Amino acid sequence: MSIRHVGVDRDQDGFLKISWVSDHQDRTVSIYSGNTPDDIDYLNPIAKLKGKNEFACKDRAFDFRRYFSIISENGQRIISAERLVHLEGTLNFRDLGGYKTDTGKHVKWGKIFRSDSLSKLTQKDHFILNQMGLKTVFDFRGKAEMERSPDRLPRDGSIVFFHLPVSSHSFDTLSALERLKKGDTGWLTESFMRDGYITNIDQYAQTWGMVMNCLSIAENRPLVFHCTAGKDRTGTFAALLLLLLGVPEETIIHDHGISNFFLADFLEKLFAYFKTYGVEREKINPYLTAPKDAIIALLDHIRKKYGSAEEYFLRKAGLKSDTIQVLRKDLLE
Repeated sequence: MSIRHVGVDRDQDGFLKISWVSDHQDRTVSIYSGNTPDDIDYLNPIAKLKGKNEFACKDRAFDFRRYFSIISENGQRIISAERLVHLEGTLNFRDLGGYKTDTGKHVKWGKIFRSDSLSKLTQKDHFILNQMGLKTVFDFRGKAEMERSPDRLPRDGSIVFFHLPVSSHSFDTLSALERLKKGDTGWLTESFMRDGYITNIDQYAQTWGMVMNCLSIAENRPLVFHCTAGKDRTGTFAALLLLLLGVPEETIIHDHGISNFFLADFLEKLFAYFKTYGVEREKINPYLTAPKDAIIALLDHIRKKYGSAEEYFLRKAGLKSDTIQVLRKDLLE
């Protein structure tokens, strides 16, 4: 019996729903859950199902994070979870787990997260992050961005914070928004965002290498990296990491585009805000969304200039081959 395409989503009422594809619908599937992938209670299944390919979990689970393990009769086990981490102070905090690699392995759930700004985290959010066991935060925002809206992390020292500013242009996000408010959109050329992504690759290799080195140490995980919206600078490192782990390019492009889904409501408000200044959405859409052509340009650039993500990290970022092997061993299953 083979189980595949396991997904965790929410129904129209906000309840968690687990679905999967099975080769044999007449076989029993057991479902277990836990607050982390390492804390799943395998002694007490939450469901045993036969002849079904989905299970509605009567739980909204907004106060904590849930991971599920689906086990077939022959012992095959797949862990899955909802992609979005529901926090009050973020819109785009996501788990990078579950993505399948070219070799048939999967990125482990609950180890690597990507996010937008953490400056509005609440006490409830701190509780959830503590339950998740979050150890490390990397902030890719510029100095002015960080000082204006510093990350609001727990003060108990449980999370280590690193600020590694990344800026692909001569001005930061705050300056760009001010220029847009004044109707100054001339700098938003067709190639502006594509060039920025490529600059992130060529000029910040040492930065990405530092994050990779930190990520390779088990005591630093789980780890989250973020910028302001969690789409461009964050998307650059997410693409590099997933490439290095062997995730196909089409999956990376898909992951990049998820930001547009989770930021959709906020973006509509932002477009309406700029419209009051006489700025039409068509002019600023490439800057405020996660542009597909930019992530494709990034992937093409890595392939053409460096050959592969592994060669990029070895030759450009100074990462050691042993470190890459540790990352693949620890982050894939």
